[in-house]
Amino acid sequence: MKNVGSSPADATAGWAAAEPAAQQGQAAPNAGDGPTRQLVARMVLEQGPVTAVAVAEHLGISATAVRRHLDALVADGEAWVRESTRRGRRGRGRPAKLFLLTESGRARFGHAYDDLAVSALRFLAEQSGEQAVRSFAKRRMAALVEHHREALAAGETVAERARVLADALTREGYAASTRNVGSGEQLCQHHCPVAHVAADFPQLCEAETEAFAEVLGIHVQRLATIANGDAACTTHVPNVWSEGRVEGRSEADHDAVEQGTAEREPKQQETAPIPHDGGEPV
Repeated sequence: MKNVGSSPADATAGWAAAEPAAQQGQAAPNAGDGPTRQLVARMVLEQGPVTAVAVAEHLGISATAVRRHLDALVADGEAWVRESTRRGRRGRGRPAKLFLLTESGRARFGHAYDDLAVSALRFLAEQSGEQAVRSFAKRRMAALVEHHREALAAGETVAERARVLADALTREGYAASTRNVGSGEQLCQHHCPVAHVAADFPQLCEAETEAFAEVLGIHVQRLATIANGDAACTTHVPNVWSEGRVEGRSEADHDAVEQGTAEREPKQQETAPIPHDGGEPV
């Protein structure tokens, strides 16, 4: 990443106009941001904690315009504010506001996390074998779902658990949803934070599928993945519990059947998951 340091405003603006975002090692500005907000965010990144007045002086634009962009960054969760600590004699008025970027704000300028993760997993595979990569993937997913296990266990039907799982995944950054497809639910993840890494290490997707089956209590089938170039990660969740346990049957009834103390019931044949129709999941 280039460091514009304390260069004057015209040099900063010229640098931003001359180089594409990719060459600057940063993500493209969000839609509607405009180049000025990106310059303001960069100033906060490099000089923060910094006041709006200092940013305005450095960029050569009005403090009012800078405050508008800073307020927008704060509202979007990309920056936060703290009051400056006055030194020496205390003057009149409130302490100046100092602006800093949050982790979300820093993401504007890109990270090498994907490259680092791929390199680390390749090293792990070389040093300890593919099984070590699978173990890592399983532990990662176990930690992710553990936070939501209690809510998932409260679901009385497969559909309810699938919806709870979708909500949990959304909170983890996967933008997930479900839809009924007759023979069950389709769990769709419209975003994958580790897609680029999973393209090289499918063990991440495999561990995710296994974790879904474990927390839902039923065999699931992965139909599509973003890492494989599909529009969404799609998992079919059939509406029949594992081991022939159908929806509506309580845990106590299921345990009683396993112990042979309940009346024998014909074991319902599991319905095979429907094939993916190839269309984009909703």
